Amino acid sequence: MRLESTPELDTFRKNVRAFVAEHAPGTKRHTGVRAPEPGLVPAIREWTAKLYEAGLLGIDWPAEYGGRPDAHPLEPSVVAEEIARARTWPPVGAASLASAAIIEFGSDAQRARFLPRVRGGRDIWCQLFSEPEAGSDLASLRTLARREGEGDNAVFVVDGQKVWTTNGQHADMGYLLARTDPAAPRHKGVTAFALDMRSPGVDIRPLREITGTTDFNEVFLDGVRIPAAHVIGEVNDGWRVAMSSLGHERSGVAARGVELFAVLDDLLRLAQDTEVDGRPALDDSATRRAIGELAARVQVNAAMTGLAQSRMLAGTEQPADALVGKIFFSELNHDLVEFGLALQGTEGLLTEGDPDAVTDGWWQDAHLYSRAYTIAGGANEILRTQIAERGLGLPREPRP
Repeated sequence: MRLESTPELDTFRKNVRAFVAEHAPGTKRHTGVRAPEPGLVPAIREWTAKLYEAGLLGIDWPAEYGGRPDAHPLEPSVVAEEIARARTWPPVGAASLASAAIIEFGSDAQRARFLPRVRGGRDIWCQLFSEPEAGSDLASLRTLARREGEGDNAVFVVDGQKVWTTNGQHADMGYLLARTDPAAPRHKGVTAFALDMRSPGVDIRPLREITGTTDFNEVFLDGVRIPAAHVIGEVNDGWRVAMSSLGHERSGVAARGVELFAVLDDLLRLAQDTEVDGRPALDDSATRRAIGELAARVQVNAAMTGLAQSRMLAGTEQPADALVGKIFFSELNHDLVEFGLALQGTEGLLTEGDPDAVTDGWWQDAHLYSRAYTIAGGANEILRTQIAERGLGLPREPRP
C-alpha cells in the first residue's frame, strides 16, 4: 500500500483549497448530508456550476461532457476532502449518483440532455429508491410502473410512495426505481427512470426529523407519466443500475473521514473548555484515555481510506472495501459526537437556539443525526451480511 502523495497532487490540493476559500457559499451550519434552507439554494446552484466550470467536479466524466481523462484518479477525492475541510456546502442532491448511472447506462440523447444541466447547476437531483417497507431491503420495493403505448409516444405510468428522499423539496429531477414486472424475481423486473419532479401527480411532503430539520421527504406518485425515453439503461435492468449507484454512495460516505479529524479537534477543545469539579475535563485521566482511543480510530479510518485508494489505483479493489469503510466511518462518527455530548453533562440537553447551548447545540444535532450515517447507502447490519457473503465468501444467509 502506498499512501504518499505526489507533487502534482499536492499542487492540485493547494489550488482546490484556494478555490474553495474564494468561492464557497459560506459555512455549513449542521453536520451530515443536510438540506439547505430555500434561500441558500440559488447560491449552492451557482457554487455547483463554478466547481464544474473549474474542472473540479465531473472530473471522471467523458471528455465531451467536460471530464478530464488525463487527471489523477485521486483528484475527485481531494476535492471532496477540501470541501469537507472547509466545512462548506458540497453540491446538494443526488446528481453525482444519477450522472454516474446516465454515463454508464444511459443513451447518448440522455447524456446530451441531462449532463449539461447538472454541470450548470440548473438541475438538482434527488434519489427515489427507499420506500416505507423497502429501505435496506430495496428489492422489496412496490412502486409500480406500467407501460402505455409504443414507439415515440410510449410512457410509463407510475404509482407508489418513496421516503427518506434527501433534498426532495429542492429537486428538479428524480432518480427513480420502480417495478415494471411484478411477476419477476425480487432483483429482476425493476427499472430506473429519470423523473421530472414537476410532473403532474408528484406530491412532495417534507418530514421533520428528530433533529428538528426537514432534510428528508416522502414522495407520493399518483399516475405520474414518464416518457419511455427517460428509462435509464434497459427496462427490467434497474437493479444493476442501482447497485452501481449505491457503490458510489457508500464510497462517498467513507470518504468523509476528513471530517472526523475536524470533529476530533473540536472534541479536544471541548474537553479543555468543559469543567468537571472545577477542573478542565481534559485533566481527567479517563477522559484522556477515551479521547486517545477515539483519536487512534480516526487514524485507522484514514489508513483504511488510503488502503482503498491504493487498491483502486492498482486495480485490485475488493468487493468489501467500500462496505467496510462505510461501516467503520459511520460508527466512529457516532462515538465521537456521543462522547462530545456526554462531556457536557446536563448542558448536552440544550438545543440549537438556546443561549446556553454549547456551540449553539451543534453536538446535540450531530449526535441525533449520526444514526443517519449508519443507514445511508445501506444499513450497517445489512452491509455486514454482504461483507460476509461477497467479501469473505461465507455461505449465504437463508432467504425467505
